[in-house]
Amino acid sequence: MGFGGLSGNMGKMLMRQMEEMQRKVERIQAELGEERIEATAGGGMVTAVANGMGLLHEVHIKPEVVDPDDVEMLQDLITAAVNEALSRAQQRREERMAEVTGGLNLPGMGGLPGLFG
Repeated sequence: MGFGGLSGNMGKMLMRQMEEMQRKVERIQAELGEERIEATAGGGMVTAVANGMGLLHEVHIKPEVVDPDDVEMLQDLITAAVNEALSRAQQRREERMAEVTGGLNLPGMGGLPGLFG
């Protein structure tokens, strides 16, 4: 028997499709790694920039928001901006992966072991 109990030709065809899907996923992941997703808090006083894979790259803080007597507010603004940037990155990743999976719900892009990273 072939791939997963399928006959030879069917198994080979399925393997080719899976390999093509893996190539598409790898291409999309590379593209997502290059994308920049920005979010702000405090009316633009704090900006967080993540990539499409959900890695934080930059945090920009306008000097006028830095108040040594209110560090807690600055911390809250940073947290809000970072969380929003990461949430947008996750949404973008899900949208792009749906292009490959056709909307299949593959948890964490890893529903098939070894296929998606």
